[in-house]
Amino acid sequence: MNDMDNRVTLTVGGLEYGGWKSVEITADLERQFRTFKLNITWQWPGQTVDKRIQPGDACEVRIGQDLVLTGYVFKAPISYDGRQISLNIEGSSCTQDLVDCAATNRPNQWHEQSLLSIVEALAITYKVFVVSEIPETARLSSHTIVPGETVFQSIDRLLTLFRVFSTDDAQGRLVLARPGSGGRASDALELGKNILSANAPMDYSQVFSEYRVIGQHKGTDKKSGAAVSEVESVSADLCYKRRRVTVINEGMQINPDLALQRANWESATRVGKAKATTYQVQGWRQSNGDLWRHNTQVRVKDPVLGFDDDMLISKVTYSLSAQGSVTTLQVAPPHTFDANPEPPKKA
Repeated sequence: MNDMDNRVTLTVGGLEYGGWKSVEITADLERQFRTFKLNITWQWPGQTVDKRIQPGDACEVRIGQDLVLTGYVFKAPISYDGRQISLNIEGSSCTQDLVDCAATNRPNQWHEQSLLSIVEALAITYKVFVVSEIPETARLSSHTIVPGETVFQSIDRLLTLFRVFSTDDAQGRLVLARPGSGGRASDALELGKNILSANAPMDYSQVFSEYRVIGQHKGTDKKSGAAVSEVESVSADLCYKRRRVTVINEGMQINPDLALQRANWESATRVGKAKATTYQVQGWRQSNGDLWRHNTQVRVKDPVLGFDDDMLISKVTYSLSAQGSVTTLQVAPPHTFDANPEPPKKA
C-alpha cells in the first residue's frame, strides 16, 4: 500500500486539491450527512491562492480512489500573518439540506402511501435522491407536514413509526438503511493487536425496565370507541432489576401491533446505545486495503470491556494530524438499529 492510497483530494469545479496537513472526515448512522474538515498551511513566500474555493461550491472528497463524500463546501476561511497562510475548508454531503431546510411540498399531505414514496417526495424538493435497502412497508393512512418543520423532521416521524433508520452514502443520497448492509470488516478489533484506545461511557440513564407506547387510531364503521381510539402496548426488559417505567406518546395514527413493535424497539435500542463503545486504530485501511466503513459488522475482542462479539460500526472518523492517520470507530450491538428486534428475555 503506497501513500497515494491514502491521499485525500477535494474536487471542486473539475480541479483537484490535495496536500492537506490535517484531515477529519466523519460518517455516522445516527446523523443524516457526512462532514469534512481540511486544512493546509504554508510559509511566506512560495504559494498564493490562485483560485479560491468558495462556500456553496459542489465538491467530492476521496481517499485514494475511494469516493467518501459528495456534497458542498460550507466554510472556506483563510487567514495569514507575517509568517504563514492557513486555509481551512469545511463541508458536508448533499443530505444536510434535508436537515436544515423547510419542508415546502404542496400539497402537504399524503394518503395511503408507502414510507418510500413519501420520503422520495420530501427529499426531491432539494434534489436529493433516495435509496432503499429495506422491505416495502405498509401504506400509511395519512402523513401531513407540520408547519415550520424541516424535511428531515417530517421524514424522522415516519422513520420512528416504522423503526427504520436513515443515513447517507458516498454519492450524497439519502439511504433507508438496514443494519450491516455495508457488509463485514475483514479485520477484527482486538486488544493487544490493533486497538490504540477505547472509551465506553456505559450510560444507562435512558434505560428502563418497562416501555409503554400509547397513542390513538382512527375508528371505522366496524370499529369504534376505546378499542381503537386508545392504543397501548408494553415491552418489559426482564434483565433490568429495578422498576423504571417510561411512557412514549406516539403522535401519529398507530395500531396495537405497531405500538408493540415500537415498545420492543425502544427497549432493544436503548440498551444497545448504552453499550456503545469508541475505539481508535492506526491508519484508515484494514489489512486487505479496504477503508474502515460505517454500517459494517466487525468482531470485537476486548476482555477489558467483556466483549467477544460481532458489533456494528455505527460511526467512523478518518483523521490526520502531526501524529499520523487514525480511524475512530464507534461500535454497538447490531440489534441497536434493528427494526424488529427480538423481545428481551430473562437472563
